[in-house]
Amino acid sequence: MSRSRRGTRATHQALPPALRDAVDDFAEHLAQVRNRSAHTVRAYVTDVVTLLDHAVRMGCLELAELDLSVLRSWLARQRTTGAARTSLARRAASARAFSAWAHRAGLLPTDVGAALASPRAHRELPSVLRADQAAALVEAPSRQPTPAHGTTATEAAAHSGTTTATPAPDAATTATPAHDPATTATPAHSTTATGAVGEAPDAAAAEAVLLRDRVLLELLYATGVRVSEACGLDVGDVDHGRRVIRVFGKGGRERSVPYGVPAQRALDEWLRRGRPLVAGARSGDALLLGARGGRLNPTTARQIVGGYAETAGLPRTSPHGLRHSAATHLLEGGADLRAVQELLGHSSLASTQIYTHVSVERLRAAYRQAHPRA
Repeated sequence: MSRSRRGTRATHQALPPALRDAVDDFAEHLAQVRNRSAHTVRAYVTDVVTLLDHAVRMGCLELAELDLSVLRSWLARQRTTGAARTSLARRAASARAFSAWAHRAGLLPTDVGAALASPRAHRELPSVLRADQAAALVEAPSRQPTPAHGTTATEAAAHSGTTTATPAPDAATTATPAHDPATTATPAHSTTATGAVGEAPDAAAAEAVLLRDRVLLELLYATGVRVSEACGLDVGDVDHGRRVIRVFGKGGRERSVPYGVPAQRALDEWLRRGRPLVAGARSGDALLLGARGGRLNPTTARQIVGGYAETAGLPRTSPHGLRHSAATHLLEGGADLRAVQELLGHSSLASTQIYTHVSVERLRAAYRQAHPRA
């Protein structure tokens, strides 16, 4: 358990019983009624625990005593401790959600959070790969020599907890060029994994892992799905006839996302030649498997993408970077904004519109570089 999670639990236990029960009921509401993911529930609960801890320090021992001045004081304190604008915006949203729930549940006489303003989160334009760079990335496993063991160095390190070539965070990508190979860690796929317990040391199993890597990269770029959505796919979620996958996104919302011929070829190869060699008792219906046969973990998937990007000499990237790239390339190719919104599973069109700004910025950069009177 992380230090921050232990701290949240201790703070939660120190709250007065009535406030502690309110937090627990709110968490159950988020998980059972709103169908929020465990990650979202954990983030909201952490914010609410710190809010109620602040309220207790200000003398509020009953939830009914919570008012707007306490909420504003809590946010102000967060700001003075150096919280980023994005963090402040999220914490304000957590407070508003808790206040609205508490009012509906009869725990607050009024919805005090409805009047709580928060700083608008500054949204940086995501860095994206060019189309040729994205193609080089998804084809990178096909250019790799088959390692002598049934796993890649990236995946072996993911299981053992060691550090590999620096993986990019999932939330964003940067345009930092790949470092000089002479000064960086050995590229993730240039060596074999040694000492990985339980791995099959035969070339066929190693080739299966490369086939898995190829279908992972193809699906991430072809569909623009989130890494958690890709890792959550089952074999039955693939409609080979129509070339679409069924995806369960945030809030359990279901959508169908098409994919192209290269991804279909990669899927066929993986299902025919790769998955049967890796599958075992732990596999279930999972489409993408780890080298030990269980469902592929999103953390491992991020390291796989980052490792191939570094090995190919591409800008540092991640599964979310491929999602950004897919959306930008769709819009640059003339796709309708609403269609891209549906493909990405965005509940708000505003989340999709950022990619129009990316396309415009790329156009401006090309203009400044090429036009004689720019």
